[in-house]
Amino acid sequence: MPDLLKVSGLKIEATVYPPGEDPQRVTIVEEVNFTLEKGKVLGLIGESGAGKSTIGLAALAYGRGGVEITGGKVELNGEDLLSLSKSGIRKVRGARVCYVSQSAAASFNPAHKLGDQVIEATVRHGLMSREDARRRADHLFDVLGLPEPKTFGKRYPHQVSGGQLQRAMTAMALCSNPDLIVFDEPTTALDVTTQIDVLAAIKHAIEETDTAALYITHDLAVVAQISDDIMVLKSGKTVEHGSVAQVIEAPREDYTRALVNVRSIRHEEKQDQSEHFFEMAGIDAAYSGGVKVLSDVSLHVPKGQTLAIVGESGSGKSTMARVATGLLPPSAGSVSLGGEVLPPALKQRSRDQLRKLQLIYQMADTAMNPRQTVGNIIGRPLTFYEGLRGSARKKRVQELLDQIEMGSGFHDRYPAELSGGQKQRVAIARALAAGPEVIICDEPTSALDPLVADGILKLLLDLQKQKDLAYVFITHDIAIVRAIADSVAVMFQGELVRFGPKSEVLSPPFDDYTDLLLKSVPEMRLGWLEEVLASRKMSAGGN
Repeated sequence: MPDLLKVSGLKIEATVYPPGEDPQRVTIVEEVNFTLEKGKVLGLIGESGAGKSTIGLAALAYGRGGVEITGGKVELNGEDLLSLSKSGIRKVRGARVCYVSQSAAASFNPAHKLGDQVIEATVRHGLMSREDARRRADHLFDVLGLPEPKTFGKRYPHQVSGGQLQRAMTAMALCSNPDLIVFDEPTTALDVTTQIDVLAAIKHAIEETDTAALYITHDLAVVAQISDDIMVLKSGKTVEHGSVAQVIEAPREDYTRALVNVRSIRHEEKQDQSEHFFEMAGIDAAYSGGVKVLSDVSLHVPKGQTLAIVGESGSGKSTMARVATGLLPPSAGSVSLGGEVLPPALKQRSRDQLRKLQLIYQMADTAMNPRQTVGNIIGRPLTFYEGLRGSARKKRVQELLDQIEMGSGFHDRYPAELSGGQKQRVAIARALAAGPEVIICDEPTSALDPLVADGILKLLLDLQKQKDLAYVFITHDIAIVRAIADSVAVMFQGELVRFGPKSEVLSPPFDDYTDLLLKSVPEMRLGWLEEVLASRKMSAGGN
């Protein structure tokens, strides 16, 4: 079968502007080559900054934000897209080549109905009449497993879940019956149970429409379920390229082996979990309007141990963090630390109570002031809690940077000059600066690629041993739970459905929800997705 897409000698450069220096030209993708047949899926995998999304966008002849394609060819059915005029490229995008972004919520206009947005490009390109496009959209809604497909398009983006919105975006990409779709981490922001549904829907839609696809992700277990071949990238260069079976079962390169063996952390569960150093008892909580989000939740964690709180989006995990820190006073119940009941509201807590309980946010990017240096970000809590200033504060900041394994040279840098992993390490140092006894970690690794996330988890475990810290680790990643937790709390729709030592919670017999959660964690082996879907079908038939 002839190649649908042929990328040869692709070179992509960008202009960077170092502080106080002249602009510099850097190469971010170099000599990348691959081909893709109709109906096939190529997975692009690698850490953040590897060039995955940049290559995917190059398939649309697009370079974002100062990025320029400076060499090579991108041929679609023998036509070099890079040689087309601007009007020629506009005819290709949205018709022959379509794009599915990571954040569907940011990609839909909240003021327009989903159906109108799904068919817009197809109608504007003159590929179908509005009526035919609507029929095509309704069919795709059905193929993608969306509820009430004939009326689903009448809803607005805020009226559907994140997983449904991601599938609606896939319908938008498929509506024009394109030759190629670029999926840019379409399930990264989803919890594992929703991710299964979206993966299955995407795979089914690709098979039915015989569309070719580039699937970009940093999760090798996910890409193994949907791709025919995998290309491993690092620093803009191809490390390895082969079939899914070859890459995951017999990787040839050290970097690929590191990706395959990620989450190799083996944390021995601490046995004595009877002490209640940090405790939340009988917690009820509601947001404005009286919408109840937590109902009679009780859990605890001893000093020097880790409690993992798991559950899908909307289960109440992050609300627990808000209640614990006083950002959302509970309507019933209490929060205790070291035997002392804490005031329910943040403003009512003493400086010492605030010091003892710190929070590491999910998105380090939005949790830091971009106008402050690393030294100021870490130094502010040192001044607030310990009164340190001047050289004493600078010395202590450097000690904290050493503890998070960042060493010298970072004190005067700004967040924009740091990688994602470095930003998260600075967030950890800021929490440590207060001298806490309990740290609540609200999905601190979910936005990081697996190798960087592993480094953050190892750092947290090392710091726990050194300082006898208690962690409340909020996550939807069961692999992280297995790696770091001593005890586990499973949340579902605001209620605690399972709580106890990790060895007990993650061992059968399971309640229905915990069983579903554990079975939804992607495994790095061929045929796993099909097995899970078959098991679900049998369970549904049995009921």
